[in-house]
Amino acid sequence: MSSPSVGKLTNADASARMLKSSVATLGCAFVMVMAAAVAVVMAITADANRLEAERQRDRIDAAIESQIRLRELRFQSLAAAGDLQNSFNGADPLTALQTTLGRLGSRFLEFDGAYVVSASGRVFAGIEGEGISGQTGYDGLKHFSPSLPGGPGGPPLNRLPDTRGGPSMTSWSMTHDGFDTISVMTIEVPARPGSLAQLLGPLQIVGYRRVTSTMLNDLSQRYRVSDIRIARDMPADPLARRAIPAPDGSVRAWLSWTPDRPGDAMLRQFVWALAGVGVLFGGIFAFVVHRLRAAAHQIAIRESQIQRLAGQDELSLLPNRRTFDLRLDQELAHLSRSGKGLAVMLIDLDRFKAVNDTYGHTAGDELIRQVAQRLMRLVRSGDTVARIGGDEFGIIQTHGNFPAGCAALGERILEALTEPFIIMGVATTIGCSIGIALAPDATDREALLRLADTALYQSKNGGRNRYSFFEAQMNRTLALKRMVEEDLRHAIENDELVLHYQPQVSIDGATIVGVEALVRWNHPEHGMVPPAEFIGIAEERGLIVPLSEWVLRQACKEAKRWDGIRLAVNVSPIQFRHKDFVANVIRALDETGFDPARLELELTEGVVVDDADAAEAAMMDLRAHGVGLALDDFGTGYSSLIYLRRFAFDKIKIDRSFLEYMETTGESAILVHSIAHLGRALGLRVCAEGVETAEQHRFLQAIGCHELQGFLFSKGVPAAEIDALLAQEKPFATTLAAA
Repeated sequence: MSSPSVGKLTNADASARMLKSSVATLGCAFVMVMAAAVAVVMAITADANRLEAERQRDRIDAAIESQIRLRELRFQSLAAAGDLQNSFNGADPLTALQTTLGRLGSRFLEFDGAYVVSASGRVFAGIEGEGISGQTGYDGLKHFSPSLPGGPGGPPLNRLPDTRGGPSMTSWSMTHDGFDTISVMTIEVPARPGSLAQLLGPLQIVGYRRVTSTMLNDLSQRYRVSDIRIARDMPADPLARRAIPAPDGSVRAWLSWTPDRPGDAMLRQFVWALAGVGVLFGGIFAFVVHRLRAAAHQIAIRESQIQRLAGQDELSLLPNRRTFDLRLDQELAHLSRSGKGLAVMLIDLDRFKAVNDTYGHTAGDELIRQVAQRLMRLVRSGDTVARIGGDEFGIIQTHGNFPAGCAALGERILEALTEPFIIMGVATTIGCSIGIALAPDATDREALLRLADTALYQSKNGGRNRYSFFEAQMNRTLALKRMVEEDLRHAIENDELVLHYQPQVSIDGATIVGVEALVRWNHPEHGMVPPAEFIGIAEERGLIVPLSEWVLRQACKEAKRWDGIRLAVNVSPIQFRHKDFVANVIRALDETGFDPARLELELTEGVVVDDADAAEAAMMDLRAHGVGLALDDFGTGYSSLIYLRRFAFDKIKIDRSFLEYMETTGESAILVHSIAHLGRALGLRVCAEGVETAEQHRFLQAIGCHELQGFLFSKGVPAAEIDALLAQEKPFATTLAAA
């Protein structure tokens, strides 16, 4: 055993570990909740920022497309004006074309420069700002867009879709050469038939405009997009950039802007809410930790108390079973060295359940406390008294002469516990049964307690309120019980039991009116085992239900051939209280085909008294199926008229004890006469058991009994002998004549 200090230290350590574990768990939960809240907020803000960036990118694309469409419309207006085509009709068409381009460009174009060129790249007219430009200016423009007419070739221009659904005549591109960003647009000029323009081939108007910071600022303000600019380094956010290709098709510049971040504004608002939640959770966490500390302290106190009381019964304040076992182990170890005597007493209170059921558990607890106090006054110093069960106590006696001292202590205990106890103001009398085992009859705890328990069982079977020493013969009784339990189970399963039948005859003794089934067990090794030796064991070991079912089914099979003869079968109280009792009876009748009207179940008074409501329901169900009911051993129990009136019995059986020493003018005769008269008055058949003499027969016939059963007519015999008796016209005439 650990010392108390070690036990307390262990309890304190366990409490500290539990507190740390709880705090760590709560801390982790707090961190996880806060992390989840932060993650949710961050996800919301990031999603808001992303959605706004996508909308702004769409606005940038819409702005560029709008600018392109505007310039396309202006180009189309310039081409559709017809002045350019008309300029080829004069004497000097090139001069006229240059003059017309300058005049029209101021009206329709928002470009830094424009050229009228052929498909081969020849310039027929050109303007740069407010001045005239020629082939040299156009060749410089081809540096930015090699795919222009007459250029060396490069990334193709973007063909704009025609809003009318026809083939597109307009192309557009934006390029960056490392220094400037230029937007270039071309449109084909349709030539009129028969003009010089038709001879020159298809003409195109090529216009360009530099992308400046002023233009980008205007675009930024118009479309509410912050900080639109040309970036030489690629922005990290793909939603905040648009690639601008170089003349060779590579990308060295991007149109970039700063997207709005509404999620950041939301985050600034959420910060205070998160801070508030954090403060709230922190307060809750601190409160819970404080409560856990207090709970851990209380647990430590309780564990200390439990450690102190672990060896004590809380109700009686006596040592409990654990301490009793430890103490007995210590005494047996000391006994092996000293050679002194030792005795163990097991004490079981008689009628304790009746006190509990009658006055309640509070009264039962008070009775336990008073019994403990009386036992403590009876033992010597150094002996151990313990409560080892509900109403069971144990004593380890280490002083005195053995076995005389044990007998003297047993007498004192019986005397003390039979004196009335004052429970809740009422004088209550109980008793006790005591089993005593001595060492060295056994040298280990389990064996010694088993011997004491065997002796206790003997005291109970011997009538209670007595003490018994363990004797070797008791072991033989136990061995017989174990044998009965094991072999009886096998006998039931393998149909190794037999039934005998005792006739029930009419009052004149001439006719057999019924038979009572009696089970017999012819053991292969021990011979015929009396029912008194195995019926009780079957009830103790839970075999009575299968045994009773076997008897009922087998009796119905064998008695089916005796037409008109009632079959009486005894019912055990345990069998009757079984929840499937009625169903089992009906199933046995159905399986054997036995007539329910010929079956008569014999019940004792105790069966119906213990649970009257359940008994009444079961009996009504049986009677509804036609099964008869007999009240067995009438007169030995409660014998209450109330039960005869309430329960639907068909017959009462007068117990054999009234006839055993009966004199025709004695008290037993008066009682038998009264029972017979009562049965007849209630309309019940009356059967007398234990009829052994002709004098008893004449007396019972005179007082009006209906049926007789006893050795005067026949003992229990096999079914074949019943067949022989039924074959005779008056089977008992010779017996009655001789008597």
